[in-house]
Amino acid sequence: METRVHNPVEGIYPAVGDYAHAIEVRQPGRLLFTAGTMGLDPAGVPGRTLEEQLDLLWSNIRVLLAEAGMTVDHIVRLTSYLRDASYADANARARVAALGGRLIPTTAIVAQTLVSDWLVEIEVVAAAPMPESGSDPA
Repeated sequence: METRVHNPVEGIYPAVGDYAHAIEVRQPGRLLFTAGTMGLDPAGVPGRTLEEQLDLLWSNIRVLLAEAGMTVDHIVRLTSYLRDASYADANARARVAALGGRLIPTTAIVAQTLVSDWLVEIEVVAAAPMPESGSDPA
């Protein structure tokens, strides 16, 4: 599987440094779509602070990816749902760190979460090649 970032420099506004306008995925064998994943611990308790929730959230995303035989390197699209616009910078820093600086298309939306203690939710789309013959990633 190959990916290619598309950030045209003419005819569209420039992409800022921490995301890509578009990413092309060539010959993906498998796609994984997650629900909105929150910063909850295994007992379902949210982290006390935004930073704790972001840490838990990315840990939970890694667990979901691992279940499908994937890593954060396979994420090709991400949408963040922030309870408050002031969370945008911390969310972007956590995303950039989690992705190791790799650029992907992202969108951040300010929205009311179902539970007021949930400060951020993230959903991702990941793409990976088919596993080698005879092996099942799950």
